[in-house]
Amino acid sequence: MPASLQLQRAAATSTTTTRTGHKQSQTTVNTWGVPLPWDTPVPAYVSCHHTRIPGPNQCGSVVVQTINAPVATVWSVVRRFDNPQAYKHFLKSCHVIDGDGNVGSLREVHVVSGLPAASSTERLEILDDEQHVLSFSVVGGVHRLNNYRSVTTLHASPNGNGTVVVESYVVDVPTGNTKEDTCSFLDTIVRCNLQSLAQIAGKKARNNQISITS
Repeated sequence: MPASLQLQRAAATSTTTTRTGHKQSQTTVNTWGVPLPWDTPVPAYVSCHHTRIPGPNQCGSVVVQTINAPVATVWSVVRRFDNPQAYKHFLKSCHVIDGDGNVGSLREVHVVSGLPAASSTERLEILDDEQHVLSFSVVGGVHRLNNYRSVTTLHASPNGNGTVVVESYVVDVPTGNTKEDTCSFLDTIVRCNLQSLAQIAGKKARNNQISITS
């Protein structure tokens, strides 16, 4: 049965809109509000993956991106634990340092200059090719994002031709920062990543369509 995301900390909600070709992609950011103001219901399995209670010194948020591409096309990009820099342009390199890309694998990513981090060691927690769920946690590196855990889910948009991507995270609030500052910074990063994903997956879908019709 469909269900709205039930989140645990109320805060402001904002919406931004980007354009991919002549169609519109929409990004909604909700900082753990109750409930998230969906235009359409969200599948229950999506809701359960993003329902978490941050600890007393943690914060969390959710970013939602609609993409004009089939779920299979978007998932082919998202599921690559070994290649997050394909759409996360704040990363300059990634190397799997343990495992074969399945759950439990570790990767080391290096961040572009200008950000308050140098590298991050991340463990793959969930990789579900049936329900299109990927989750990773940060377990080391040179950064300030202690106990960061992210979950990304994909499901078909109401018209059946597009994809709704939901990405949520929880993280410790760094010393000297507020919850609001931390979420504002991370929301910007996640939002940029998902907008990049929308462009890449949209282009890939158009190229696939051209290949089929030519």
